[in-house]
Amino acid sequence: MAANHRPVLLAMDFQNGIAGDEAFTKTGVLERARDAVAAAREKGIPVVWVRVALREGHPELAETASFVQIAAHGDLDQTHASTSIHDTLGRHEGEPIVTKRRISAFTGSDLEVLLRGYGADTLILTGVATSGVVLSTIRQAADLDFRLTVLSDACADRDEGVHRVLTEKVFPKQATVLTVDEWTAHA
Repeated sequence: MAANHRPVLLAMDFQNGIAGDEAFTKTGVLERARDAVAAAREKGIPVVWVRVALREGHPELAETASFVQIAAHGDLDQTHASTSIHDTLGRHEGEPIVTKRRISAFTGSDLEVLLRGYGADTLILTGVATSGVVLSTIRQAADLDFRLTVLSDACADRDEGVHRVLTEKVFPKQATVLTVDEWTAHA
């Protein structure tokens, strides 16, 4: 990575209630994301954890919000164990956790403020689901003029075909798409 780039790795929605689902655990995405996080730490790249969670009673949700049905299950409450970062990834004390209130990592969170504090101009994206947080975040981050890298094997989707189309056809229009091993070798 060029000396003038200031990267931050975003580990998005790797929380128990999402990443702990068998649809994701069987893909190996948790282990690949863990490898990406370890590589970032070795390179001195800050790791920022992003989770989706709602306040008690969900006052941030309008009746028309797409999250209303999901929130009704109670597992998005910010104090619920399902919103904690999955143990497989080994979050270190002091690594910030950003709480978002919608799909994009930026919506309803202080992520942009935190990234500006780091002086970040480059984001390395990992997360579940590819068609959810990763897609929404890449679009918003591109509009905010961040350089973007997506680690394709540190992302997963419930629909492998959608994951493949996004990482092979859509994301390359706005981001560099690499595997964790490719990124580690070049970063």
